[in-house]
Formats: sequence, C-alpha cells, structure tokens
Amino acid sequence: MNWPVPELPEVETIVRDLRPELTSRLIENPRLFYSDVLYGVTSRKLLAGLRGRRIVEVFRRAKHAVFLLDSGVRLIIQPGMSGVMLVYRGSPSAAEQRYAVLTAELSGGSTFMYRDVRRLGTILLLDEQGWRAYTARIGPEPLADDFRVADLAARLGGSRQAVKKVIMDQHRLAGVGNIYANEALFRARIDPSLPADRLDPSQVARLYRSIRTVLSQAIASQGTTFRDYRTGTGARGSFQFRLHVYGREGRPCRRCGATLAMTHSIDGRATTFCWRCQAVRSLNDA
Repeated sequence: MNWPVPELPEVETIVRDLRPELTSRLIENPRLFYSDVLYGVTSRKLLAGLRGRRIVEVFRRAKHAVFLLDSGVRLIIQPGMSGVMLVYRGSPSAAEQRYAVLTAELSGGSTFMYRDVRRLGTILLLDEQGWRAYTARIGPEPLADDFRVADLAARLGGSRQAVKKVIMDQHRLAGVGNIYANEALFRARIDPSLPADRLDPSQVARLYRSIRTVLSQAIASQGTTFRDYRTGTGARGSFQFRLHVYGREGRPCRRCGATLAMTHSIDGRATTFCWRCQAVRSLNDA
C-alpha cells in the first residue's frame, strides 16, 4: 500500500491539538535542521521571520497547518506522509529530537517540533500578499458553513475527468485525498470512474452529504493512522477501524457482501470500490 499523505481530518486534528499550546506563545529560538523541505524561502529568511515573533492564530487550510504570526507573516507546514508536529513541555530528549526538521523554543518553557522521517513535507513562509495568492489557488473547504450542494455541483460541472480525480483536485476542493475520496464515493453509491459532468443532481447531493459526513466522522476519530500519522499529542487516529473500502480490497463489502475490487487505472492511485453497490462500469471504459 502507498501510505497516504495526511488529509483534512488529520491536519484538522493536529491543529486542534496544537492551538491551545501555541496561541500567544513567543518564538524564542527557532532551529532548522534540514532545508530540503523549504519552498520559496531560504533558511536564513525562515529563521529571521520566526525569531521573536508571537503566534497569533493556528488554523488549517486544506491539508496545511497555518501559523499566523504577529508580523502578519504565516508559517505553513504540509506534513507529508511521515511528518509529525508536537509540543513538548520543556526540552525534548535526544531520542525525541531524532528526525527533527524544525524546532522552536517557546515562551513558557515548551518546545514546538516538526519531525519528518522521510522529509516529504513542505514548509513555506508567506507574507499577506503571498498568502492571498496561495490560498486563492485552493478550492473551497468542504466543511465550511457556507459550502453548499450547488458549490460542489459547480466544481464538478464541466469536467470529463473521473469524479474521484476531480474531488481530489485541491484547486477544485480543499483537503480531500485518496482515503476520503474512496470512502465518500462508496457511501454515496457512486462509480469512482464516472465522469464528473455526468453526475445527476441526486448523485451530487449524495456525494455532498457523504463528503461532509465522512470528513466529520474522521475528525471525531482523530484521523486515520496506518503507519506514521500521529495527532498533535502523539496519539494514533482510530478512523482506520471504520473504513468501508480503503485498504480493504479483496474483502467482503460491509454493505452487500460482494468482494471489494481495487484498480490504479482511474488516477494512478489505489481506488477500492464495490462493483455492486457503486454500479461500477467496465474499467476499460474509465
């Protein structure tokens, strides 16, 4: 299995854990151990931009944790498939600092650490103008109060790509990755290979409800842990025990008992589905 990158529920869980530990804290001694995770910023500029700044707000955008500083600059961390963000009371041990990418001593005696075994995550530092341009390229948040069925329909319309691929496109919809695309499409009883512009209004409505339900349930379960993902307190998520299709290829469908199938032909990633419940057409036509 390709281990998944943390998606909306995982990053939302991390942010909720970190927020009370980081908000209003002063960054006193930031240290960067590897620069290959930086995007659009040098090591010197990153550390200068963090040193002495106060963390005003901690929130999530799509699959990114965002730390707003009192300078108006935003530190953005996309943790990748093996990244972990934690706050330690006091100084972390040598073992805990193994694989550390970025650390920051904070006022009050705690230490923030971004640790990434394989360094597949990304760190950015954006001013207000850079942030506006960056967030404008990302689609709407599917759990936002003002996100409606009509908004999803607009995002799906006009695309002949497979619906699974479209809802995973971060320019069209924020935060949905392979795990939750598989799950939402199963719950909505929709063929993942169906062209997005061929969904009828009832299918769009079901998909809208399914996306919001599965993301909310995953957040309540603190995300899905297969291997590396940990919450902001170092705990494992538990939504892996509630998955209907993802990672269950060859096993019986929990709904109808048919053997779940898996293909890489839709978007190059593992798509697990129930050919019966989702009325999947021939993959040769996908």
